Amino acid sequence: MREDWEEILYKDAVYKISTTKQKLKQKEYSQFGEYPIIDQGQEKIGGYSDDKDRILDCKLPVLVFGDHTKCVKLINFKFIPGADGTKVLEPKQGIEPKYISTLTHVLVHKIKDKGYARHYQHIEKENLPLAPLPEQRAIVSKIEELFSDLDKGIADLKKAQDQLIVYRQAVLKKAFEGELTKSKDLLNKTKLKKIVRFSQGIQVPKPDQKLNFQKGDVRFLRIIDFTQGKDSPRFIKNPGVKYIVSSDDISMVRYGASTGHICTGINGAIANNIFRIIPTVQLENKFLFYFFKSPYFLEILKKRVKGVAMPAISFGLLNDIEINFTSDERQQNLIVKAIESRLSVCDKMEESINESLEKSKALRQSILKKAFKGTLLSKDEIEKCKAATDYETAAVLLQKIKNL
Repeated sequence: MREDWEEILYKDAVYKISTTKQKLKQKEYSQFGEYPIIDQGQEKIGGYSDDKDRILDCKLPVLVFGDHTKCVKLINFKFIPGADGTKVLEPKQGIEPKYISTLTHVLVHKIKDKGYARHYQHIEKENLPLAPLPEQRAIVSKIEELFSDLDKGIADLKKAQDQLIVYRQAVLKKAFEGELTKSKDLLNKTKLKKIVRFSQGIQVPKPDQKLNFQKGDVRFLRIIDFTQGKDSPRFIKNPGVKYIVSSDDISMVRYGASTGHICTGINGAIANNIFRIIPTVQLENKFLFYFFKSPYFLEILKKRVKGVAMPAISFGLLNDIEINFTSDERQQNLIVKAIESRLSVCDKMEESINESLEKSKALRQSILKKAFKGTLLSKDEIEKCKAATDYETAAVLLQKIKNL
């Protein structure tokens, strides 16, 4: 923080506005209404109401802070406050609303997440850097300018990510149409049941069964092991050979939110909500893998999957799906290589985009750090602030705020 700045306790920089009589419970929200309801949720407006007596009487703009969620909203229109955890804070005269709003966002990242506990009690004990009022405005303006440029760059990067997804799908589509390797005439429509069979996993062991989940011979593989991989490994004794998969085998999630997810890369015994896909002819595993990732297959699966609450795949559902297939392993390998050569380029681009996105996060934090250390503005910009008609030192401003 600059030597000519001062510090002010957060709770001394705002008025805490009581919402006891106006707050509205979520069950009383309407989808439509004349007055917006601002609560601690992620969305700026939580709902609507026509009850004008609930409108909060306060000087706008105000900060709405989610005591449980740590959401920060700067509101400059009349509203009804939501119940439970909605803190309404009015910046005191001498504190630029956007300035303290930005500082509050910084504090939110600084304060450790306490889950559904209260967070404002920690925020209000923090010291804030207090700059002269013209500097506060200039800092906010410069942050917004820099963030605007940064956001445009991030938008371009995310657009490029979306384009990579489309390109990957196009590669897989063309691959199984024979267009990548000019092998269209060599591919024949063949039903899956003629080239693979499906093997269901083992019934999930119950606690009362004599199956040790802590120590055992074989890892017990559940959906979470393939989709998230964050859970501690479990083990099972003597599951039977037919349930065992190697890291090269292809399996698929049968039902639930991850229906159709391809499972590979782990050795173990699969649970019964996963099934193994076993080739019955000479078939390159990666050829099959990429087919199950193709938009053609996924679109058919989407149409055929049954169960709204719990989507499910049966063997019969898959058996009659047609694949553009060639029994020539050389052609299978050529198609796989053509796919992977293109997808490897995508992977490198994806990696570069992700690195740039991470750098943008670091740059955003760097901008904020400089802003509130007093080093974001140039000497000329600071001199311009000092020439403003309402300029007064931070020490004088702090004293005036304390006397309010």
